[in-house]
Amino acid sequence: MIKKIRRKIKKAFRELLLYHNSSLEYRAKVLTLVVAVNREITPCEEELLYKTACDIYDNDDERAEILVEAVKEYFEKIITNNGLDFEHLVFQVEKETKAVRRFANKIDVEVLKKFHVCIEDEEDRIYQERVIDYLARLKEEYGNL
Repeated sequence: MIKKIRRKIKKAFRELLLYHNSSLEYRAKVLTLVVAVNREITPCEEELLYKTACDIYDNDDERAEILVEAVKEYFEKIITNNGLDFEHLVFQVEKETKAVRRFANKIDVEVLKKFHVCIEDEEDRIYQERVIDYLARLKEEYGNL
């Protein structure tokens, strides 16, 4: 119960209370780009998303859950057209990658490719591959500095 309340407070005040919030937000945006291509988060994607978050944060469950919640928030904004669409999110990721070059190293292409197994529609899979290729180019261009 207390853990749930703490998570809700951190979610509401993520920017102020969370250590390295900008890094978490960037990761959430990148992951959202990959899972949002088919306009739904399937149970397969949700499971893989949580596993990926746990791997990123070395089994820090609370931080992993906050990352997953952030992805879901961005996804919900895209789906409901609530001040964010897919293209705008792509531009945000590009802009942040250019501004903070160390963020490019947070793009793990191999992890992102694991989400292919969750996509059944061939057109969505191709679109997802193009998004991942785009992210890989960003990483190549701005990473390792």
